[in-house]
Amino acid sequence: MTSDDKYTQQTLTSIRVWSPSLFSLRCTRDASFRFQAGQFARLGVQKADGSVVWRAYSMASAAHDEFLEFFSIVVPGGEFTSELSRLQVGDSLLVEKQALGFLTLDRFADGRDLWLLASGTGLAPFLSILQGLEVWQRFARVVLVYSARTASELAYQPLIRGLMQQAHLQEYAERFVYLPLVTREQVPGCLHGRITTLLESGELERAAGLSLDPAFSRLMICGNPQMIDDTRALLKQCGLQLSLTRRPGQVAVENYW
Repeated sequence: MTSDDKYTQQTLTSIRVWSPSLFSLRCTRDASFRFQAGQFARLGVQKADGSVVWRAYSMASAAHDEFLEFFSIVVPGGEFTSELSRLQVGDSLLVEKQALGFLTLDRFADGRDLWLLASGTGLAPFLSILQGLEVWQRFARVVLVYSARTASELAYQPLIRGLMQQAHLQEYAERFVYLPLVTREQVPGCLHGRITTLLESGELERAAGLSLDPAFSRLMICGNPQMIDDTRALLKQCGLQLSLTRRPGQVAVENYW
């Protein structure tokens, strides 16, 4: 069966291995599939016994791209990623038709500076947001903070470092600040320490050349739940609150685990 009411069957077109535990998949995109940058889709992989396992993955590709790209960690013994990591180019991937998730720019009514705080594969939705036009038209400064354990686990460096050379983004180049963080080793050109440690010390603000201020700052956080909880607690002390439907705030989050 190629599709039903809920999903379409897509073809895997490329696989990129970043490290022993990180890889990206690119597949075809159904012409009718729509999503907002920052959203996720549920992906299905058929097992040898014919059953299908499903997991949610944020799109790392731009909303305007003709393909879909996803960024994954290999979970040792994990039912889904062990199936995903054995796939080869030409194999099928099931993609649910409905994109989901609220880590989107419409969470914020206004703001001057947008901070994107990512750990690990939590980078994916921010890659999608950064490749679109809306974020650059709405914010005067966009700071990407990307935390990994080691330098070898900092994925997508060519895309990030070449981002503002893309034709449609060149005029906004001076708005972008990229701060890579490495927690387990000292790496030239990277900050050393956890996001929370560098927030507490003020080093993150110094490196960005911006201060965190409820009047101007908007933050999106994506990564493991512990990082998100700890970061949210620190931001709350600065008067930065979670943005809810009933109470607009300065912070939006997505757990990635």
